[in-house]
Amino acid sequence: MSRIILGITGSIAAYKAADLASLLTKAGHQVTCVLTKEALEFVTPLTLQVLSKNPVITDLFAEKEGWQPGHIQLADEADLLLIAPATANILAAMTYGFANDALTAIALATRAPILIAPAMNGKMWEHSATRENVAKLHERGVKFVEPAEGMLACGYEGVGRLAPVDEIFRAAELILNPSVTTDF
Repeated sequence: MSRIILGITGSIAAYKAADLASLLTKAGHQVTCVLTKEALEFVTPLTLQVLSKNPVITDLFAEKEGWQPGHIQLADEADLLLIAPATANILAAMTYGFANDALTAIALATRAPILIAPAMNGKMWEHSATRENVAKLHERGVKFVEPAEGMLACGYEGVGRLAPVDEIFRAAELILNPSVTTDF
């Protein structure tokens, strides 16, 4: 099946990435999880390694196999870069082309489709800077699974929750299957 790079950033919703990695793997995809330093505060590489059945990338400079830098190899091999959850920080980094960790380096180097599922405080999601970053990424062809509404981890009620994992899974499947057309 397809090679999916699953980027996981430092949101409390990072624990849901374990379910997403499991669903994608069970569907026959080869999943490689890439965690930001902040994501390591919420989930462990071992959990994702077991569920994805692949090594987990946590450090841009820890890649020591082969002659080609690992992040470039992953960027080249990817059929889809899926970032779930995506923080405001990763959206800003991607908008401005930063490549200061493994995930942002892969995002900058890949020519695969990119699907982002944001998760953050509603005030952060609705801030003009975040809205501008999302608009700019949309212009570049990046697809989004919009955040859901409900009770947020910070105690507020509103938009900002990670979309349901099955919804993110379906959006990824639609991107990977070119014979299916839909807007999301």
